[in-house]
Amino acid sequence: MNSYNLSRRTLIGAGMAAGSLAAVPALAELQISIVGVGANQMPIAMKPFVGSPDAPSDVFAVLQADLARSGAFRFVNPIVETGTESLIKPENLLEWGRAGANALVTGSVEKVNDTTWDLRCYLHDVVSGEVLESLSFSAGKNGLRMAAHRMADKIYSRLTGEGPMFASRLLYVSQLARNHFELIVSDCDGANPRAALNSSEPIISPVWAPDGRRIAYVSFEELAGMKKAVVYVQDLASGTRQAIATFRGNNSAPAFSPDGTKLAVALSREGLTQIYLINANGTGLRRFTHSYGIDTEPVFSKDGKYIYFVSDRGGAPQIYRQGLESGARAERVTFGSNYAISPDISPDGRYLTFVSRAEGRFRIAMMELSSGQTTLVTTTDRDESPSFAPNGRFLVYATEERGRGVLGTASTDGRLATRLTGKGDIREPSWGPVIQ
Repeated sequence: MNSYNLSRRTLIGAGMAAGSLAAVPALAELQISIVGVGANQMPIAMKPFVGSPDAPSDVFAVLQADLARSGAFRFVNPIVETGTESLIKPENLLEWGRAGANALVTGSVEKVNDTTWDLRCYLHDVVSGEVLESLSFSAGKNGLRMAAHRMADKIYSRLTGEGPMFASRLLYVSQLARNHFELIVSDCDGANPRAALNSSEPIISPVWAPDGRRIAYVSFEELAGMKKAVVYVQDLASGTRQAIATFRGNNSAPAFSPDGTKLAVALSREGLTQIYLINANGTGLRRFTHSYGIDTEPVFSKDGKYIYFVSDRGGAPQIYRQGLESGARAERVTFGSNYAISPDISPDGRYLTFVSRAEGRFRIAMMELSSGQTTLVTTTDRDESPSFAPNGRFLVYATEERGRGVLGTASTDGRLATRLTGKGDIREPSWGPVIQ
């Protein structure tokens, strides 16, 4: 357990300066490559949106990339068209059906004035001719990409029955030089990166609040004349932050409660690292676990009744859970691995993901909590920090490629995988909620 703490979650020095969240042109967008293939792909066709190439962001390209990245669809090659087709009721739907498509996506992007664009999107059933979705958005220059993500969510959910995930954001740490670290917020496809925090020292354990408006993370701060490990909660819109855990010893591994009013944190203020609960404003600290081992990396169950955490109380790191009611005892959850760390719970509360070590390889595992059935969903061997997408269908995690940190995503059935690469060493991802 100690070697793990030193390598990832333990507090490494940091001297930080927080600022408001703003787009920074110098930041590099992550580049996505699909390295796996989805199962049972639905054949669909997409006609390029009228006016999309002329907009500040190519809405059609973003929408198509989202649907491709989901792995749920197979794109049918365009058919030859004559004349001007209606976007709302194309005359050649049967031709698309004969070409092999089940559905057709059409749309347009029109400039209303210097600040506003009108976006329209239609999803057609090529057999019945029914318009399954008719979408309309009004967006400014900076809102075009997010509008495209919302379109992708509507189409994806209508055709697959899965919940939305594209209109969400990623939070991750990028090391650009030996003494240059940034805490980055980006769209879920790695585009539109913004720096929430800059540091000359490492930043660790960033997490989202359930409202998507706040984040928490760990850094070192100059307090009372010394650098100290501190847990911060930061408002993304204003950039203001509050130190909520500045206790003696290590302050680490924050996790928000489902209602966002509390955090679980790992503190060593009384000796060994244990789990504590604290209000989001830094008041009301109380100890939660009482063991003779190291307890760390807490995460709340989605119903708020339990906390899952990592403990070496049995001799090796495993995942346990403990009810929040008074007097509740911890119970071990993972048994199929001799080393299990970094838990996260799916949005529906049915699954646990974690890092499992087997034969010297660190891979992402998925466990169905009701049955205990566990499967490995990645093929890489230095994986860290799994985090569920808002719909629970995908995971984002950190891994290594050619000795450098990159992000990966994987479908929870292990059939589809992508890599998100960029400048520097990229670590510690957390997938945020869908933006409302």
